[in-house]
Amino acid sequence: MLVEIPDPQVIAYVIVAFAVGIFGMMIYGKIKALSAQKTSDPAYLSRLEYYERQLIDMKIRMDALDLEEKESEEQVLERVETVLEKKAQPQVQKEPEESKIEPAKPVSKPRMPNMDFNGVAEHVLGLITTREMTSRDIQITIGRSREHTSRLMKRLFEQGFVQRNNKTKPFTYQITEKGKAKLGNQEQPITA
Repeated sequence: MLVEIPDPQVIAYVIVAFAVGIFGMMIYGKIKALSAQKTSDPAYLSRLEYYERQLIDMKIRMDALDLEEKESEEQVLERVETVLEKKAQPQVQKEPEESKIEPAKPVSKPRMPNMDFNGVAEHVLGLITTREMTSRDIQITIGRSREHTSRLMKRLFEQGFVQRNNKTKPFTYQITEKGKAKLGNQEQPITA
């Protein structure tokens, strides 16, 4: 029985492929060991948590800015409509001062008036009817301190008006059926 010996090029390709595979496995092992050391390092984990908190804060700030921007756009549209209505009305004498349109000044968001617990609770319940919110989101929206907001959300949670999602950090809150009943039959949820 005769056995054919393959060409030397084929043998060389097989040996090179084997060597490349062994080299790749060695590099993979080194990278895996290096990444395992980083994840077990407490300084690395604390740095990761710090950056995660920073990203969450940035997201909340961006959302707050978006809300303020939407409010200012609505106010500008209202001003334009009132100017157009004034021009549509017949005028006996045109004054040059009225024809000038003043540039829109940035309007600061008014601070929420002081309310008792029920007023603030109903406002917060109205906010979270459309989507889950973190206590930081709620804090920025109602303009109260972190401590005030935390106490409020804890009380709402203990009374069963909101449900806390413990699986996410920071916790998110969602309205319950009892909370919807307390809110009553409002036509539209409160938007910030």
